[in-house]
Amino acid sequence: MATYPSLNDRTLQWIEQQVVANEDDLRVKTHILQNGARVIDFGCGVSGGIEAGLALSKICMGLSANVQLTAADRAIWNGPQLLVSTDSPLKACMASQYAGWKITHGKYFAMGSGPMRAKRGKETVLDRFVIGDHSTSAVGVLESDELPTEEITEQIAAECNVPTSKLILCVASTSSIAGVMQVVARSIETSLHKLFELGFDLNQIRSGVGSAPIPPVAKDFATGIGRTNDAILYGGHVTLWVDAQDDQLVAIGPKVPSNSSRDFGQPFAKTFKAYGYDFYKVDPGLFAPAVLTMVNLRSGKSFRFGHFSPDVLKESFGESEVLAT
Repeated sequence: MATYPSLNDRTLQWIEQQVVANEDDLRVKTHILQNGARVIDFGCGVSGGIEAGLALSKICMGLSANVQLTAADRAIWNGPQLLVSTDSPLKACMASQYAGWKITHGKYFAMGSGPMRAKRGKETVLDRFVIGDHSTSAVGVLESDELPTEEITEQIAAECNVPTSKLILCVASTSSIAGVMQVVARSIETSLHKLFELGFDLNQIRSGVGSAPIPPVAKDFATGIGRTNDAILYGGHVTLWVDAQDDQLVAIGPKVPSNSSRDFGQPFAKTFKAYGYDFYKVDPGLFAPAVLTMVNLRSGKSFRFGHFSPDVLKESFGESEVLAT
């Protein structure tokens, strides 16, 4: 069993030292509920910011990846991009970052990710790789426009088998800077999940680097979810170092990038609207980076699949050019 006993505990300690101790600088706010659960607002009732977004992205991956801002390729997007790198892709992305926990309580809905997923251990991907976590705490990230109530924290703590006093939930809306950044940081994760669905053994992946442009923050749900997805679907580039047979990569590679999907080719907001804003009607194969490069450690050869679509990004991001006079 692939157990990560320090995944939640070490992330909890890091949050206390690097986030809670620097709330004012990060523009985040901690709420301690009556049941002892801690909810840290990264972008619902507070503004959050760039540093909060970097911190939230690291928390999503259980501190198992590096995250930094760099300049994007101007041919793709004339702005910043988020660069993610990890030597523990299975742990960072599938045991932690993948938003595989849909949390509902009454009218409340959130997409749950972070180390708490490994602690809960109730997802197909976790079962497939026999991933568990013996931590005494649970740390999660919720993508939601609202902070969770006591009842929701009790539900999450119970599923993770920890007391509420050992639960920390970091929350951000996709209409915030931090919320946008933590979604864009999922470039590697999308490629791993797509490969998993295609039957590729993720244990063959040794390291990964992913980049995607950071779109403007949108103020409505559909536009926000569209821009953050488009950043990866049409501007994301992932490089994976793998140990496999060349013919295996040649066969599976073309099936991974987003352009292999029937829903590829227009801003995600339009696709989402066409399906009546029902996520489950969208082709799951769409959620992948625009470009995938696979470097084979066994043969020394590399293979590149997919292509960028800067015109779709420009339409999605609402970019307009203002000329100086």
